[in-house]
Amino acid sequence: MKWCVQELREWIMIIGLDVGGTHTDAVLLSKQGLERQIKVPTDTSNLFETVLTGFNHLLEDIPIGKIKRVVISTTLTTNAIVQKELNTVGTIVSSGPGIDPEWYRTDENYHAVEGSIDHRGREREPLNHKQILAIAKSMKEKDITTLGVIGKFSVRNPAHELEIRDLLKDQFDTIFLGHHVSGNLNFPRRIATVHLNAAVYEMHRDFFHAVKNSLEQKGLQIPIQILKADGGTMNLESSMSFPGQTILSGPAASVMGSIAYAPGDMDAMVLDIGGTTTDIAILVDKVPLLEPLGIRRGKYKSLIRSLKTHSRGIGGDSHVRVDGNTLKIGPERLGPAMAFGGPAPTPTDALVFLKKMNSGDQQLAQKGMENIAQALGNTPEAAARAIFKQTCTMILDQARDLVHRINSKPVYTVHEFLAGYAIEPQKILLLGGPASYFAQEIETLSGISTEVVPASAVANAIGAALARTTCEITLLADTEQKKAMAPEEDFTAPISHKFTEEDAVETTHELLLKKALKSGADTEDMAVEIIEYQQFNIVRNFSPRGKIFKVKMQVKPGLIKAYEAVCHHCTINPDIEKGI
Repeated sequence: MKWCVQELREWIMIIGLDVGGTHTDAVLLSKQGLERQIKVPTDTSNLFETVLTGFNHLLEDIPIGKIKRVVISTTLTTNAIVQKELNTVGTIVSSGPGIDPEWYRTDENYHAVEGSIDHRGREREPLNHKQILAIAKSMKEKDITTLGVIGKFSVRNPAHELEIRDLLKDQFDTIFLGHHVSGNLNFPRRIATVHLNAAVYEMHRDFFHAVKNSLEQKGLQIPIQILKADGGTMNLESSMSFPGQTILSGPAASVMGSIAYAPGDMDAMVLDIGGTTTDIAILVDKVPLLEPLGIRRGKYKSLIRSLKTHSRGIGGDSHVRVDGNTLKIGPERLGPAMAFGGPAPTPTDALVFLKKMNSGDQQLAQKGMENIAQALGNTPEAAARAIFKQTCTMILDQARDLVHRINSKPVYTVHEFLAGYAIEPQKILLLGGPASYFAQEIETLSGISTEVVPASAVANAIGAALARTTCEITLLADTEQKKAMAPEEDFTAPISHKFTEEDAVETTHELLLKKALKSGADTEDMAVEIIEYQQFNIVRNFSPRGKIFKVKMQVKPGLIKAYEAVCHHCTINPDIEKGI
């Protein structure tokens, strides 16, 4: 069907793109809701062609001038960490006395060097240039082109990191610095964060160019946003300096895609059931929970601000087999379901065999169920029902485990700390391609009212499209040293001893607005709040010498103001649906 120009909405149109490891989903939104949705296979070896194919089908017959916003989420960096496919990079650490930096070694290309700065930002030991140059030479011999540099107290004074960068900038293509990642003091997490930034950089760079080039080929010359782990967006150019923020972008999209449909004044559980994994999250009065320190994945504990999500290897394409007399499901995915040409039985085959799912080859699904039934000593129907029920039970067990772990610690949302709060989900929201097939069984087993989010198969892409641009700033002001600084932004300014709390807040606010606009924020969609404030008196020999102020401020995560109209009509028009 050709698009009728006279039927186009008098409102901006938004593209949401979710680039997953298996499929890429794309949606076209208008004020009237979901105009088009498509799904294409993801070819990680040719991301340009993947993204371009998606745009070609999504934008067929659409006037390009109508497109005002493009937002992308991706699981590529997350998958690279899980599958241990990170690039080889170098790390140089300057710590000085105290903690042994060897405790936080990332790999064989990790080097601790002489030199230190103390907690007030004063140099205690100079750098050894000869040592640093020798280390650089050894890394270049290994063809390492990306480097991370971390100083223990670089958020108090980044001089040593800058000195190392200037010394080595002609020897490495890209150098990431520790003071750029966060205003928080946490040396071990800062090391992990810089290492992750460096290790995913090449993959993210390729992704960046694939998206940018495919849009240019379509004639789209508008800013491109990418979804971060905290559920907010930043422009694609800015992400090149902090690619680690795209880790858990995919699960964050799940959360953002469910917010509009979550109930108020209660807790809701979000289950995004995919082919390989199920992503789990919690909303409190429509607000996502936050990882207060940062992302933790495997051995990496980072300072990357993130929504609290939980991913487990159980989904529609999980490998089903029998071990002894025990039915095993996941966490591996060997390929698609047998009903769709795959090599081994899956929960999807159980759904096809039980005729809960109309697509797929019924005979191939039956063959898979017969194999399981023979191993279990029962009928194919009994085997299929057992697989389906166990899949739902495993998903709910993981969800209950997340709730238990959340309730064992202080609860933080993206807006506030909830003192003494205990999570008690009263609603389950399902997303993902198989969501509608699981809803009734999930509700029966859990005893919790369960709903499928509209357009659940592409809810991730919708969530990305409607997410607000976010960022945060940390300002540290020391009236004794007469200096205010925000090392993340390379900001330093002189202050007087009369510098006040109001001055600190005003300076932080100005820096935040500047950063938000640079990141692509719309002034109409910026809700600003202070998330941390500290003030300390400096006293020496019983005499006051000055004050230290610390202010942390953020643009709150959430959905753009237009979301209510979009989500209210977020059902696909079958006359204009496209998919391949």
